Amino acid sequence: MLEGGDGDEEGWDSDEDVPDEIGVVDMEDVVGKWVSSRRDWEGNGDGGKGDGKKAMVTPVIRTSLEKQGYKIIGSHSGVKICRWTKSRLRGRGGCYKHSFYGIESHRCMEATPSLACANKCVFCWRHHTNPVGKSWQWKMDDPLEIVDSAIELHTKMIKQMKGVPGVTAERLSEGLTPRHCTLSLVGEPIMYPEINVLVDELHRRRISTFLVMNAQFPEKIKMLNPVTQLYASVDAATKESLKAIDRPLFGDFWERFIDSLRELKDKQQRTVYRLTLVKGWNTEDVNAYSSLFTIGQPDFVEIKGVTYCGSSATSKLTMENVLWHADVKSFSEALASKSNGEYEVACEHVHSCCVLLAKASKFKVDGQWYTWIDYEKFHNLVASGEPFASRDDMAVTLSWAVYGADEGGFDPDQSRYKKE
Repeated sequence: MLEGGDGDEEGWDSDEDVPDEIGVVDMEDVVGKWVSSRRDWEGNGDGGKGDGKKAMVTPVIRTSLEKQGYKIIGSHSGVKICRWTKSRLRGRGGCYKHSFYGIESHRCMEATPSLACANKCVFCWRHHTNPVGKSWQWKMDDPLEIVDSAIELHTKMIKQMKGVPGVTAERLSEGLTPRHCTLSLVGEPIMYPEINVLVDELHRRRISTFLVMNAQFPEKIKMLNPVTQLYASVDAATKESLKAIDRPLFGDFWERFIDSLRELKDKQQRTVYRLTLVKGWNTEDVNAYSSLFTIGQPDFVEIKGVTYCGSSATSKLTMENVLWHADVKSFSEALASKSNGEYEVACEHVHSCCVLLAKASKFKVDGQWYTWIDYEKFHNLVASGEPFASRDDMAVTLSWAVYGADEGGFDPDQSRYKKE
Protein backbone atom coordinates (compact mmCIF):
# COMPACT_ATOMS: atom_id res chain seq x y z
CA MET A 1 0.00 0.00 0.00
CA LEU A 2 0.99 3.61 -0.39
CA GLU A 3 -0.09 6.55 1.65
CA GLY A 4 -0.03 10.31 1.79
CA GLY A 5 0.51 10.66 5.51
CA ASP A 6 3.51 10.98 7.74
CA GLY A 7 5.18 7.71 6.91
CA ASP A 8 8.52 6.35 8.06
CA GLU A 9 10.17 6.55 4.65
CA GLU A 10 13.72 5.84 5.78
CA GLY A 11 12.78 3.51 8.63
CA TRP A 12 14.88 5.59 10.99
CA ASP A 13 12.20 5.59 13.67
CA SER A 14 12.68 1.96 14.53
CA ASP A 15 10.08 0.36 16.78
CA GLU A 16 11.98 -2.84 17.33
CA ASP A 17 12.61 -2.02 21.00
CA VAL A 18 9.29 -0.33 21.72
CA PRO A 19 6.77 -2.23 23.91
CA ASP A 20 4.23 -4.31 22.00
CA GLU A 21 1.37 -2.83 24.03
CA ILE A 22 1.44 0.39 22.04
CA GLY A 23 0.93 -1.47 18.77
CA VAL A 24 4.24 -1.67 16.99
CA VAL A 25 2.59 -2.80 13.74
CA ASP A 26 1.41 0.48 12.25
CA MET A 27 -1.57 0.50 9.94
CA GLU A 28 0.74 1.80 7.23
CA ASP A 29 2.68 -1.45 7.32
CA VAL A 30 -0.19 -3.90 7.25
CA VAL A 31 -0.42 -6.18 4.26
CA GLY A 32 -3.84 -7.52 3.42
CA LYS A 33 -7.40 -6.59 4.07
CA TRP A 34 -9.86 -7.26 6.82
CA VAL A 35 -12.85 -9.25 5.68
CA SER A 36 -16.21 -7.73 6.43
CA SER A 37 -19.46 -7.39 4.56
CA ARG A 38 -20.64 -4.00 3.38
CA ARG A 39 -23.70 -4.22 5.57
CA ASP A 40 -21.45 -4.25 8.64
CA TRP A 41 -20.67 -0.62 7.85
CA GLU A 42 -24.06 0.69 6.84
CA GLY A 43 -26.20 2.78 9.12
CA ASN A 44 -29.95 2.66 9.35
CA GLY A 45 -30.54 5.29 6.68
CA ASP A 46 -31.80 8.12 8.88
CA GLY A 47 -30.96 10.74 6.28
CA GLY A 48 -27.85 12.02 8.02
CA LYS A 49 -29.66 13.45 11.04
CA GLY A 50 -27.21 11.88 13.45
CA ASP A 51 -29.83 9.93 15.38
CA GLY A 52 -29.16 6.51 13.87
CA LYS A 53 -28.98 3.50 16.17
CA LYS A 54 -26.22 1.64 14.37
CA ALA A 55 -22.67 1.98 15.65
CA MET A 56 -20.13 2.93 13.01
CA VAL A 57 -17.58 0.47 14.43
CA THR A 58 -18.77 -3.11 14.75
CA PRO A 59 -17.21 -5.49 17.32
CA VAL A 60 -15.30 -7.33 14.59
CA ILE A 61 -13.85 -4.14 13.16
CA ARG A 62 -13.08 -2.83 16.63
CA THR A 63 -11.01 -5.94 17.36
CA SER A 64 -9.17 -5.62 14.06
CA LEU A 65 -8.42 -1.94 14.56
CA GLU A 66 -7.16 -2.52 18.09
CA LYS A 67 -4.75 -5.16 16.80
CA GLN A 68 -3.24 -2.46 14.60
CA GLY A 69 -2.61 -0.13 17.53
CA TYR A 70 -5.76 1.97 17.25
CA LYS A 71 -7.66 2.86 20.39
CA ILE A 72 -11.35 3.07 19.57
CA ILE A 73 -13.39 5.74 21.33
CA GLY A 74 -17.09 5.09 21.68
CA SER A 75 -18.79 4.05 18.46
CA HIS A 76 -17.11 6.18 15.77
CA SER A 77 -13.87 7.83 16.95
CA GLY A 78 -10.27 6.77 17.35
CA VAL A 79 -6.81 7.76 18.52
CA LYS A 80 -3.39 6.27 17.77
CA ILE A 81 0.14 7.13 18.77
CA CYS A 82 2.08 8.34 15.75
CA ARG A 83 5.51 6.98 14.86
CA TRP A 84 6.81 10.55 14.85
CA THR A 85 5.54 11.02 18.40
CA LYS A 86 7.54 7.97 19.42
CA SER A 87 10.52 9.19 17.42
CA ARG A 88 10.54 12.62 19.07
CA LEU A 89 10.13 11.06 22.53
CA ARG A 90 13.30 9.12 21.79
CA GLY A 91 15.20 12.17 20.53
CA ARG A 92 15.22 10.88 16.96
CA GLY A 93 13.49 13.76 15.19
CA GLY A 94 10.02 15.15 14.65
CA CYS A 95 7.60 15.10 11.74
CA TYR A 96 7.35 17.63 8.92
CA LYS A 97 4.83 19.64 10.98
CA HIS A 98 7.61 20.34 13.45
CA SER A 99 9.86 21.61 10.66
CA PHE A 100 7.18 23.61 8.83
CA TYR A 101 5.06 24.94 11.71
CA GLY A 102 6.97 24.39 14.95
CA ILE A 103 4.69 21.83 16.63
CA GLU A 104 6.23 19.53 19.24
CA SER A 105 5.81 16.06 17.77
CA HIS A 106 6.13 14.31 21.15
CA ARG A 107 3.19 16.38 22.42
CA CYS A 108 0.97 15.74 19.39
CA MET A 109 -2.15 13.55 19.53
CA GLU A 110 -3.44 12.01 16.31
CA ALA A 111 -7.19 11.41 16.42
CA THR A 112 -10.47 11.50 14.52
CA PRO A 113 -14.11 11.87 15.53
CA SER A 114 -15.20 10.07 12.36
CA LEU A 115 -13.70 6.88 10.99
CA ALA A 116 -16.00 7.23 7.95
CA CYS A 117 -14.97 8.84 4.66
CA ALA A 118 -16.58 9.84 1.34
CA ASN A 119 -13.61 8.74 -0.80
CA LYS A 120 -11.80 5.48 -1.53
CA CYS A 121 -8.42 6.85 -2.60
CA VAL A 122 -6.07 4.55 -4.49
CA PHE A 123 -3.20 5.45 -2.15
CA CYS A 124 -5.20 5.14 1.08
CA TRP A 125 -2.94 3.75 3.81
CA ARG A 126 -5.97 2.39 5.67
CA HIS A 127 -6.63 -0.42 3.15
CA HIS A 128 -10.24 0.73 2.68
CA THR A 129 -11.44 -0.96 5.84
CA ASN A 130 -13.06 2.13 7.33
CA PRO A 131 -16.73 2.84 6.51
CA VAL A 132 -17.77 5.12 3.68
CA GLY A 133 -20.79 7.37 3.39
CA LYS A 134 -22.15 10.61 2.00
CA SER A 135 -23.76 11.75 5.26
CA TRP A 136 -23.75 10.96 8.95
CA GLN A 137 -25.90 7.85 9.36
CA TRP A 138 -24.72 6.39 12.64
CA LYS A 139 -25.42 7.02 16.29
CA MET A 140 -23.45 9.95 17.64
CA ASP A 141 -21.22 10.18 20.71
CA ASP A 142 -20.79 13.25 22.91
CA PRO A 143 -17.89 15.49 21.76
CA LEU A 144 -16.63 16.22 25.28
CA GLU A 145 -16.51 12.51 26.06
CA ILE A 146 -14.55 11.96 22.83
CA VAL A 147 -11.97 14.58 23.85
CA ASP A 148 -11.68 13.18 27.38
CA SER A 149 -11.25 9.63 26.13
CA ALA A 150 -8.81 10.59 23.38
CA ILE A 151 -6.51 12.35 25.86
CA GLU A 152 -6.80 9.52 28.39
CA LEU A 153 -5.97 6.84 25.83
CA HIS A 154 -3.21 8.90 24.24
CA THR A 155 -1.48 9.51 27.57
CA LYS A 156 -1.71 5.80 28.41
CA MET A 157 0.18 5.04 25.21
CA ILE A 158 2.75 7.71 26.04
CA LYS A 159 3.29 6.16 29.49
CA GLN A 160 4.11 2.85 27.83
CA MET A 161 7.15 4.53 26.26
CA LYS A 162 8.78 4.77 29.70
CA GLY A 163 12.05 2.85 29.70
CA VAL A 164 12.36 2.75 25.91
CA PRO A 165 15.93 3.65 24.85
CA GLY A 166 16.30 7.37 24.27
CA VAL A 167 13.17 8.42 26.12
CA THR A 168 14.07 10.94 28.82
CA ALA A 169 11.99 11.76 31.90
CA GLU A 170 11.62 15.33 30.67
CA ARG A 171 10.28 14.42 27.23
CA LEU A 172 8.01 11.74 28.71
CA SER A 173 6.56 14.26 31.15
CA GLU A 174 5.95 16.74 28.33
CA GLY A 175 4.36 14.04 26.18
CA LEU A 176 1.80 13.34 28.90
CA THR A 177 0.34 16.79 28.29
CA PRO A 178 -0.62 16.99 24.59
CA ARG A 179 -0.49 20.49 23.17
CA HIS A 180 -1.53 19.68 19.63
CA CYS A 181 -4.17 17.51 17.96
CA THR A 182 -3.97 16.42 14.35
CA LEU A 183 -7.49 15.53 13.24
CA SER A 184 -6.41 13.37 10.32
CA LEU A 185 -5.99 9.85 11.67
CA VAL A 186 -8.43 8.24 9.26
CA GLY A 187 -11.81 9.05 7.73
CA GLU A 188 -13.32 12.52 7.38
CA PRO A 189 -13.37 14.40 10.72
CA ILE A 190 -15.47 17.23 9.32
CA MET A 191 -18.37 14.78 8.81
CA TYR A 192 -18.90 14.58 12.57
CA PRO A 193 -21.99 16.74 13.30
CA GLU A 194 -20.50 18.16 16.51
CA ILE A 195 -17.07 18.97 15.08
CA ASN A 196 -17.28 22.61 16.24
CA VAL A 197 -17.95 21.65 19.84
CA LEU A 198 -15.07 19.17 19.73
CA VAL A 199 -12.63 21.70 18.25
CA ASP A 200 -13.70 24.39 20.71
CA GLU A 201 -13.13 22.00 23.62
CA LEU A 202 -9.62 21.21 22.40
CA HIS A 203 -8.88 24.92 22.17
CA ARG A 204 -10.34 25.51 25.64
CA ARG A 205 -7.67 23.10 26.89
CA ARG A 206 -5.09 25.04 24.84
CA ILE A 207 -4.58 22.16 22.43
CA SER A 208 -4.06 23.44 18.89
CA THR A 209 -5.81 21.78 15.94
CA PHE A 210 -4.81 20.80 12.42
CA LEU A 211 -7.92 19.51 10.63
CA VAL A 212 -7.59 17.65 7.31
CA MET A 213 -10.52 17.12 4.95
CA ASN A 214 -11.03 15.78 1.45
CA ALA A 215 -12.89 18.79 0.04
CA GLN A 216 -16.24 17.05 -0.42
CA PHE A 217 -18.34 18.87 2.18
CA PRO A 218 -18.33 22.61 1.36
CA GLU A 219 -21.30 23.30 3.64
CA LYS A 220 -19.38 21.82 6.59
CA ILE A 221 -16.37 24.00 5.80
CA LYS A 222 -18.56 27.09 5.72
CA MET A 223 -19.92 26.30 9.20
CA LEU A 224 -16.56 25.32 10.72
CA ASN A 225 -15.29 27.39 13.64
CA PRO A 226 -11.65 28.59 13.53
CA VAL A 227 -9.05 25.82 13.70
CA THR A 228 -5.31 26.40 13.98
CA GLN A 229 -4.78 25.17 10.43
CA LEU A 230 -7.31 23.84 7.92
CA TYR A 231 -6.19 21.42 5.22
CA ALA A 232 -7.79 20.43 1.93
CA SER A 233 -6.43 17.30 0.27
CA VAL A 234 -5.87 18.27 -3.36
CA ASP A 235 -5.01 14.89 -4.82
CA ALA A 236 -5.46 15.87 -8.46
CA ALA A 237 -5.98 18.97 -10.57
CA THR A 238 -8.57 17.82 -13.11
CA LYS A 239 -11.98 16.20 -12.83
CA GLU A 240 -10.86 13.05 -14.60
CA SER A 241 -7.73 12.51 -12.55
CA LEU A 242 -9.50 13.33 -9.26
CA LYS A 243 -12.14 10.70 -10.01
CA ALA A 244 -9.45 8.16 -10.85
CA ILE A 245 -7.25 8.73 -7.80
CA ASP A 246 -9.79 9.59 -5.06
CA ARG A 247 -12.64 7.35 -6.25
CA PRO A 248 -15.26 9.61 -4.61
CA LEU A 249 -18.76 8.47 -3.68
CA PHE A 250 -20.48 11.68 -4.73
CA GLY A 251 -21.59 12.00 -8.36
CA ASP A 252 -21.02 15.77 -8.16
CA PHE A 253 -17.60 15.31 -6.56
CA TRP A 254 -15.90 17.90 -8.78
CA GLU A 255 -18.42 20.61 -8.02
CA ARG A 256 -18.11 19.81 -4.31
CA PHE A 257 -14.34 19.92 -4.61
CA ILE A 258 -14.31 23.36 -6.26
CA ASP A 259 -16.93 24.71 -3.85
CA SER A 260 -14.84 23.44 -0.93
CA LEU A 261 -11.79 25.31 -2.22
CA ARG A 262 -13.91 28.47 -2.54
CA GLU A 263 -14.98 28.09 1.09
CA LEU A 264 -11.33 27.74 2.05
CA LYS A 265 -10.67 31.15 0.50
CA ASP A 266 -13.15 32.78 2.88
CA LYS A 267 -11.46 31.41 6.00
CA GLN A 268 -9.36 33.97 7.83
CA GLN A 269 -7.15 31.46 9.64
CA ARG A 270 -4.32 29.44 8.13
CA THR A 271 -5.25 27.23 5.18
CA VAL A 272 -3.31 24.56 3.31
CA TYR A 273 -3.58 22.62 0.07
CA ARG A 274 -2.05 19.19 0.57
CA LEU A 275 -0.77 17.46 -2.57
CA THR A 276 0.24 13.80 -2.45
CA LEU A 277 2.23 13.03 -5.59
CA VAL A 278 1.86 9.58 -7.15
CA LYS A 279 4.05 8.99 -10.19
CA GLY A 280 1.95 8.06 -13.19
CA TRP A 281 -1.24 9.43 -11.63
CA ASN A 282 -1.06 13.12 -10.74
CA THR A 283 2.39 14.59 -11.39
CA GLU A 284 1.92 15.94 -14.90
CA ASP A 285 -0.62 18.71 -14.30
CA VAL A 286 1.47 21.63 -13.00
CA ASN A 287 -0.59 24.19 -14.96
CA ALA A 288 -3.87 22.74 -13.74
CA TYR A 289 -2.68 22.68 -10.13
CA SER A 290 -1.59 26.29 -10.47
CA SER A 291 -5.07 27.28 -11.64
CA LEU A 292 -6.56 25.82 -8.47
CA PHE A 293 -4.44 28.23 -6.39
CA THR A 294 -6.56 31.16 -7.58
CA ILE A 295 -9.76 29.46 -6.35
CA GLY A 296 -8.84 28.71 -2.75
CA GLN A 297 -5.84 31.03 -2.36
CA PRO A 298 -4.32 28.88 0.40
CA ASP A 299 -1.67 30.25 2.71
CA PHE A 300 0.46 27.15 2.19
CA VAL A 301 0.84 24.24 -0.20
CA GLU A 302 2.34 21.01 1.13
CA ILE A 303 3.74 18.75 -1.56
CA LYS A 304 4.60 15.23 -0.50
CA GLY A 305 5.69 12.13 -2.34
CA VAL A 306 3.51 9.10 -1.70
CA THR A 307 4.99 6.48 0.61
CA TYR A 308 5.16 2.78 -0.21
CA CYS A 309 3.47 0.69 2.48
CA GLY A 310 3.35 -2.80 1.01
CA SER A 311 1.01 -4.53 -1.40
CA SER A 312 -2.76 -4.73 -1.11
CA ALA A 313 -5.69 -6.17 -3.02
CA THR A 314 -7.26 -2.69 -2.94
CA SER A 315 -4.48 -0.95 -4.88
CA LYS A 316 -2.25 -1.68 -7.87
CA LEU A 317 0.34 0.92 -6.90
CA THR A 318 3.95 -0.19 -6.53
CA MET A 319 7.38 1.29 -5.80
CA GLU A 320 7.33 2.52 -9.40
CA ASN A 321 4.78 5.12 -8.28
CA VAL A 322 7.05 6.56 -5.57
CA LEU A 323 8.99 9.78 -6.19
CA TRP A 324 12.42 10.68 -4.88
CA HIS A 325 12.80 13.86 -2.86
CA ALA A 326 14.57 15.42 -5.83
CA ASP A 327 11.44 14.79 -7.92
CA VAL A 328 9.23 16.44 -5.31
CA LYS A 329 11.61 19.43 -5.19
CA SER A 330 11.50 19.81 -8.98
CA PHE A 331 7.71 19.66 -9.01
CA SER A 332 7.49 22.16 -6.14
CA GLU A 333 9.86 24.62 -7.81
CA ALA A 334 7.90 24.38 -11.07
CA LEU A 335 4.64 25.00 -9.24
CA ALA A 336 6.10 27.98 -7.40
CA SER A 337 7.37 29.38 -10.67
CA LYS A 338 3.88 29.16 -12.19
CA SER A 339 2.55 31.40 -9.41
CA ASN A 340 4.66 34.33 -10.65
CA GLY A 341 6.09 35.03 -7.23
CA GLU A 342 2.90 34.67 -5.21
CA TYR A 343 4.17 31.40 -3.71
CA GLU A 344 7.76 30.50 -2.95
CA VAL A 345 9.43 27.34 -1.74
CA ALA A 346 9.83 27.95 1.98
CA CYS A 347 10.69 24.71 3.81
CA GLU A 348 11.49 21.06 3.28
CA HIS A 349 11.54 17.86 5.30
CA VAL A 350 13.82 15.54 3.38
CA HIS A 351 13.13 12.46 5.52
CA SER A 352 9.40 12.78 4.71
CA CYS A 353 9.98 13.67 1.05
CA CYS A 354 7.93 16.81 1.67
CA VAL A 355 8.21 20.46 0.55
CA LEU A 356 6.28 23.55 1.64
CA LEU A 357 5.23 26.47 -0.54
CA ALA A 358 4.10 29.61 1.26
CA LYS A 359 2.54 32.92 0.25
CA ALA A 360 5.51 35.23 0.15
CA SER A 361 3.45 38.40 0.67
CA LYS A 362 2.15 37.08 4.00
CA PHE A 363 4.84 34.92 5.48
CA LYS A 364 8.14 36.35 4.22
CA VAL A 365 9.18 39.50 6.05
CA ASP A 366 12.46 41.21 5.17
CA GLY A 367 13.73 37.98 3.64
CA GLN A 368 12.83 35.88 6.70
CA TRP A 369 10.18 33.16 6.65
CA TYR A 370 7.45 33.15 9.31
CA THR A 371 5.72 29.82 8.64
CA TRP A 372 5.84 28.74 12.31
CA ILE A 373 2.95 29.39 14.68
CA ASP A 374 2.91 31.23 17.99
CA TYR A 375 0.56 28.73 19.63
CA GLU A 376 0.08 30.68 22.84
CA LYS A 377 -0.92 33.71 20.81
CA PHE A 378 -3.31 31.57 18.75
CA HIS A 379 -5.10 30.38 21.88
CA ASN A 380 -5.29 33.90 23.24
CA LEU A 381 -6.81 35.09 19.96
CA VAL A 382 -9.40 32.29 20.00
CA ALA A 383 -10.26 32.98 23.64
CA SER A 384 -10.77 36.69 22.89
CA GLY A 385 -13.68 35.92 20.59
CA GLU A 386 -12.50 38.65 18.22
CA PRO A 387 -11.83 38.02 14.50
CA PHE A 388 -8.21 37.30 13.60
CA ALA A 389 -6.23 36.30 10.53
CA SER A 390 -3.43 33.94 9.63
CA ARG A 391 -0.70 36.59 10.00
CA ASP A 392 -1.73 37.38 13.57
CA ASP A 393 -0.17 34.26 15.10
CA MET A 394 2.81 33.66 12.83
CA ALA A 395 6.29 33.04 14.21
CA VAL A 396 9.77 32.94 12.69
CA THR A 397 10.86 29.73 10.96
CA LEU A 398 14.13 28.39 12.36
CA SER A 399 17.03 28.32 9.91
CA TRP A 400 17.43 24.53 9.80
CA ALA A 401 13.85 24.15 8.48
CA VAL A 402 14.21 26.62 5.61
CA TYR A 403 14.37 25.22 2.07
CA GLY A 404 17.92 24.44 1.03
CA ALA A 405 19.38 24.34 4.55
CA ASP A 406 22.09 21.74 5.11
CA GLU A 407 19.93 20.03 7.76
CA GLY A 408 17.17 19.31 5.22
CA GLY A 409 14.50 20.09 7.79
CA PHE A 410 15.96 17.81 10.46
CA ASP A 411 16.10 19.44 13.89
CA PRO A 412 19.81 19.61 14.84
CA ASP A 413 18.88 19.15 18.51
CA GLN A 414 17.77 15.62 17.63
CA SER A 415 19.89 12.57 16.69
CA ARG A 416 19.42 10.99 13.28
CA TYR A 417 18.84 7.25 13.35
CA LYS A 418 18.70 4.82 10.45
CA LYS A 419 18.09 1.09 10.37
CA GLU A 420 20.84 -1.13 9.10
